[in-house]
Amino acid sequence: MTLVDVLPSLRTSLPQRLEPDLWPYTARRVGPELYVGEVSLSALAQRYGTPCYVLDEKDVRRRCGEYRAAFGEGAVSYAARAFTSGRLVRWMAEEGLGLSVCSAGELAVARGVGFPAERLTMHGDAKTPVDLRAATECRVGRVVVTSLQEISRLATEGRGRRQKVLLRVLLGPAMPGATGLPAAPDEERFGLSAGTEELDEAVRRVTAQPGLELVGLDYFLGSQAARFGGYEQALRRMLAVMADLSHRFGCTLSELNLGGGFAVPYRYGEDGFAVEAFASRWPGVVRVECERLGIPMPRLTATPGRALVARAGVALYRVLGIRHDTAGHQLVAVDGGLSDNPRPALYGARYTPALIGRYPTVADRPTTVVGRHGESGDVIARDVPLPGDLHPGDLLAVADCGAYHHSMASNYNLVTRPPVVSVRDGQTRVMIRRETIDDLLARDPDLAAVRIAGEAQGRPMGRRAERRSERSMDRAIIPAVPRSNAGRVRPVKRLAS
Repeated sequence: MTLVDVLPSLRTSLPQRLEPDLWPYTARRVGPELYVGEVSLSALAQRYGTPCYVLDEKDVRRRCGEYRAAFGEGAVSYAARAFTSGRLVRWMAEEGLGLSVCSAGELAVARGVGFPAERLTMHGDAKTPVDLRAATECRVGRVVVTSLQEISRLATEGRGRRQKVLLRVLLGPAMPGATGLPAAPDEERFGLSAGTEELDEAVRRVTAQPGLELVGLDYFLGSQAARFGGYEQALRRMLAVMADLSHRFGCTLSELNLGGGFAVPYRYGEDGFAVEAFASRWPGVVRVECERLGIPMPRLTATPGRALVARAGVALYRVLGIRHDTAGHQLVAVDGGLSDNPRPALYGARYTPALIGRYPTVADRPTTVVGRHGESGDVIARDVPLPGDLHPGDLLAVADCGAYHHSMASNYNLVTRPPVVSVRDGQTRVMIRRETIDDLLARDPDLAAVRIAGEAQGRPMGRRAERRSERSMDRAIIPAVPRSNAGRVRPVKRLAS
């Protein structure tokens, strides 16, 4: 028997327990408050507004260390597509990781903070001439080739320096035992199918180019893979492909990139990928298979993205409206959604929200949290337990929002994108500032001219109008949170960027 069983009234006064597998490493409850990086998220929301993304620096660095220990020094590259900013890329450099980029834009971020070029890999299914030119000008360490046409383009862009190349190999339908979301079917993505003349021709073309050096193969299993079986089968099949190509073409393939896709739990009861356990298994699998095939052991590398940053991220939203039906279900609308997190609409992703900043006064009830955009897929969480007394102005924290949120955000409905704020040791830093209406208008020549003319006549537009709207929202919404239940809020300290 628990204290809650003895005193049932505690069910409405105790905050929700944090599930450690879902929330950042430093997350902790203090009364009704949620602290991450020793910063009160209620205070952070008051300072930076909502929606807002919060990233726990210590959590990111800890995950980097786990994957570095599992695969070895210099064998892990962060997949920048999960989330990219100058500060995050600096963390990756300091943690000894490489960086896998998919565009000239992501590469520009890396160059902007002085990321070591030899630790950069240019990836991507369909690279534009601009992407390849940027890669060769930067002298990236490796380029992953996904089509025959890319080989000639890459050779043409050569700058008198030999470029190391990996070939992206497609292994066909998802293998038995593989879990999670499989990669797109081979007919819907680029790569070179194993056991075909296409792959053979790619090897011939790369090895015939004096400016290109074929060093290995690359593979992607899929997303959210929680079991070892799929990876171990992929390893065996990829090693067989390496052995076949090495024996027939006399080339030395010394690198094998296993890609990413390592699972992260988003809801209670979901499994994550046990990277420490996998680290004790994969060397034996590779050693035995290489001895059987008669080839030297390649250097195994990995490219995690979500696995390094997802759990470090928390999204903060304000409640805008509530509906209750006769069955006791609660529908809650928040001030973000599809424009800052399209994953629910794209993949049916579901999240774990929690009320923070005050104690509830009634028990939980089944709740669906939707975004502001009115689309059928704009659902952040469905049928999750949240207090039945939610009201406008309440603050919701949503776990596992560090990956594929800001990087996939849009301006749908011309909604501005939220900021990303890092936290550590009670201090905050803006990693990416909040987008403004001025930012949106500046790209439209006609509207930019109207904005200038309107401000010259004293009519507030753009950022001036936005500030007025924000002050109005503060007056209308923030006081709605009962002060008697607000709890102690730790002041936010901000570091100079």
